[in-house]
Amino acid sequence: MNASIDIGTNTTLLLIATKDGQYLNILEEQQQVPRLGAGVDDSKELSKEAMQRVLESLKEFQEIVKINYPEVSDIFVTATSAVRDAKNRADFINLVEQETGLQIQILSGVEEAEYTFLGAQSVLDNIGGQQMIIDIGGGSTEIAYGEEELEDRYSYNMGCVRFTERFLKSNPPTDLQIQKCRNEIQRVLGEYEFNITNETTLVGVAGTVTSLAFIDLELSFYDSELLAGHIITKERLENYIERFRDYTSKKIEQKYPTVMKGRGDIFFAGLLILDEFMTEYHFDKLVTSTGGIRHGTILANRTK
Repeated sequence: MNASIDIGTNTTLLLIATKDGQYLNILEEQQQVPRLGAGVDDSKELSKEAMQRVLESLKEFQEIVKINYPEVSDIFVTATSAVRDAKNRADFINLVEQETGLQIQILSGVEEAEYTFLGAQSVLDNIGGQQMIIDIGGGSTEIAYGEEELEDRYSYNMGCVRFTERFLKSNPPTDLQIQKCRNEIQRVLGEYEFNITNETTLVGVAGTVTSLAFIDLELSFYDSELLAGHIITKERLENYIERFRDYTSKKIEQKYPTVMKGRGDIFFAGLLILDEFMTEYHFDKLVTSTGGIRHGTILANRTK
């Protein structure tokens, strides 16, 4: 039995699972939304308040593991974009270790993409062929490409928290803000280009995609098994963008509280990133995966 925690820019996620080859049997998943990366794009520092929020989340996760899964000996903890970018990341790492005993592994963008590749496939039935995995995070967006083995990957320095703070300052955003955001997404995507085959399947992970799948399925409760494998077409995505562009963050949180609590204000930026990526590489649909970095972390630590 294994446990992993993914400290992201917006969310902190706990996973308890057992391994079955390259697949995982999920026992429990928990999510907190402490938004560690609030303001990091501008200040380049983690705020004391955000660090404390994450610390409380980690303590709650430790308690869950201790009480319900005493056979778990190690909890693998990773951190991504917000911690990577922060000048005071050492203060955060030291605080967490002193208060909880947990040791944080800061993933590089490349490592993040590699873990995402493993994690995305770990909860899906074998869909075969070439796959391109997109992980839209709060601070960065990782792309991983390959079939059974990873062939190429890249981390773009754009995410739904970062670009909301940078471009979508109104609530709801103005048409001009949306266009400037789209223009920057296009520019960033141009920094690195993937060579892909026409038979490639696009697989989406993380909050933007799983929340969109939840809405598309009209679910009343979060069910990973129902979400995994759900197909979202480009046309449906564009329809949702037109619907949500006039929503305030409060309105979308009230309409979809299960998946939008702590995400309502950044969801739209994630949709724009996904839309521009699908346009860039001519994808007309994507497959939802509920796997991610925390899943890949467990698989990558095979010998432990």
